[in-house]
Amino acid sequence: MKIRDIFTQDKNTLSFEVFPPKKDTDFAIVERAVLEMAAKHPDYMSVTYGAGGSTRDNTVKLAGEIQRLFGVPTIAHLTCVGATKESIRKVLDEMKSAGIENVLALRGDRPKDFEGEPFTDYKNASELTRDIKEYGDFCVGGACYPEGYPEDDSKDINITNLKKKVESGCDFLTTQMFFDNNIFYNFLYRVREKEIKVPVVPGIMPVTKPVQIKRAIELSGTNVPERFKNLVDRFGHNDAAMRQAGIAYATDQIIDLYANGVKHIHVYSMNKPDIAEAIRANVSEILG
Repeated sequence: MKIRDIFTQDKNTLSFEVFPPKKDTDFAIVERAVLEMAAKHPDYMSVTYGAGGSTRDNTVKLAGEIQRLFGVPTIAHLTCVGATKESIRKVLDEMKSAGIENVLALRGDRPKDFEGEPFTDYKNASELTRDIKEYGDFCVGGACYPEGYPEDDSKDINITNLKKKVESGCDFLTTQMFFDNNIFYNFLYRVREKEIKVPVVPGIMPVTKPVQIKRAIELSGTNVPERFKNLVDRFGHNDAAMRQAGIAYATDQIIDLYANGVKHIHVYSMNKPDIAEAIRANVSEILG
């Protein structure tokens, strides 16, 4: 099922993101966790793509298994890094064979150990989106950055590039994680003001370890509210307490979003079925 069709249904949705292992020897461990999550039947699941396509085979394999075994629609990530038009078409053929109808088109970050120019045939996600649309009947999602893309000089450039992505055929957008819902609401206002009308899905990350906050700041410069900093300072030394507090904070964000008319929410669940289930249980009556 195409995710754009899920979004036309009159219901709240909750989706989860998982990532394939970097090493084939770890596949069974990751597979077990991912399928446990799929068994709870979220509205869809997103499967990431390793730097430079390093997890390509396992991305397609996991996404295909989720659909085949549990009937949960999946969206497989695909990046421009080191990609040629030929290699992209090969991956898309593999996705078609696995029954995958949804692709998240990303530019991707340059891997630290990548030699040469990583962006040759594709300079950005807009070009990749256009080719995916022309090559097959895929629903294409894209990423967006409520606090601005790290490489853009201004928020206006961020929105302009986002509009190009949508004009290239992007069916919906999923945001980078944020910890202050006002950031999302302000971003959504700016997006709609520029006539970008596709669904914008907020991405929420339950932080259960202090190191995750440090990583989020390093990757995207995510703003961390004082309220959340206090939570980490108070409970960060206690694993069980931090887990409970992090889930509660993410749940509070999600409930506020639903209450303000946001119908579709994506959770960066980090291959943790217990965390995904706790979030889902906390909003079970809201989901219906």
